[in-house]
Amino acid sequence: MREQDDLMRRGIGMTSQRTRERLIQRLSEEGVSNPKVLEVIRRTPRHLFVDEALAHRAYEDTALPIGHNQTISQPYMVAHMSEVLLQDGPLDKVMEIGTGSGYQTAILAQLVERVFSVERIKSLQDRAKERLVELNLRNVVFRWGDGCEGWPALAPYNGIIVTAVASEVPQALLDQLAPGGRLVIPVGPAGEVQQLLLIVREEHGFTRTVLGSVRFVPLVNGPIA
Repeated sequence: MREQDDLMRRGIGMTSQRTRERLIQRLSEEGVSNPKVLEVIRRTPRHLFVDEALAHRAYEDTALPIGHNQTISQPYMVAHMSEVLLQDGPLDKVMEIGTGSGYQTAILAQLVERVFSVERIKSLQDRAKERLVELNLRNVVFRWGDGCEGWPALAPYNGIIVTAVASEVPQALLDQLAPGGRLVIPVGPAGEVQQLLLIVREEHGFTRTVLGSVRFVPLVNGPIA
């Protein structure tokens, strides 16, 4: 069994290194240029974050269902949001809203010093924890709770990344940004085209930059078991 697990991590057949390289090439062609982000995407076994029945699609550049009406984000979007978050240099303390499968969490854990990840669906969070332990990623702390509230007890954060769409930017998340901190968040109506925003906390307020059109599942209030 251990030998089989090791083979799965290295990647065989439909999860081979060649398959992963094709994904990296596509991300590069789509504009992702941060070499650290690309290398982390390359070496992270995305097939471990999806159901076994979907493993053959793990390295397609597409979102995939993970249950509870949630998805594992498209690799391009994971790479793009991570790259934007890191655009001004390394970050020490990042909060993620929406752990989901744990894939974006795993990417961040290899790019920043510490990750604080909030998830409202307990069963998804439990599976994500197991996957990160399996990959020996130990710099992530999890909270089961309402992502709209963030994690104020451990604020402020140098970066915040939100993996679900909000109808408007939650004030609680703005309040938890450190000076110079960066928030990457999709905003707009659920089920329709939304805008991905970069919000930076400046000395006298916030600057907002529209990064493009996106489509995410909605950010919902309240934790559920």
